[in-house]
Amino acid sequence: AVVSTQSTGEATVDKELEKLEKLDEDDLEAIRERRLKQMQKLQEKKQEYKNLGHGTYDTITNEKEFFEISKKSDRVVCAFYIDTSFRCKIVDKHLSELCTKHYETRFIRLNAEKAPFLTERLKIKVMPTILMVKDTNVIDRIVGFDDLGGVDNFPLSMLEWRIAQNKVINYSGDLTRPPVEEVKEKKKVTIQRNLRQEAHSRDSELDD
Repeated sequence: AVVSTQSTGEATVDKELEKLEKLDEDDLEAIRERRLKQMQKLQEKKQEYKNLGHGTYDTITNEKEFFEISKKSDRVVCAFYIDTSFRCKIVDKHLSELCTKHYETRFIRLNAEKAPFLTERLKIKVMPTILMVKDTNVIDRIVGFDDLGGVDNFPLSMLEWRIAQNKVINYSGDLTRPPVEEVKEKKKVTIQRNLRQEAHSRDSELDD
């Protein structure tokens, strides 16, 4: 059975090589032309995203901006923060990196204390809270760090995987398996750090 499978595989490779050998200059030129058009389309799309503010992690100042951005961009990641929260700064650091990797999605941040209507309507109580918006609908949220291993120094890959669960960003990895090993390796160090900085490491709650 193994020999049979191997023979089939070799035959497939031989056929593909034979096809390549039969390609003439016109065929190769057509392939190059298709590839060039694909690259041009990707570049045009990237420029379109850039014109909408994609590729940057911007601070918006009011709720009106949130709604306007959600209408213009199909996919939006919005971090709700307060200035006094240490964990919000950790989220800012990671999202600043992710926004340059995922041009297909708009990344923004909004001070929760300046958005009373949204925080009340969406029942946002814990900071940081990351909202995932698709086609103007809030489809998912990350509240605090519980979904990220419950530690301050979770890896960027963990946040990326979690945001990707509802296809708010393009993700080529395995969505069924989180990169938890990276969190476990660092957990001991994080616990020691939390004991020293306990007051700054907890999720913060908005005052009613």
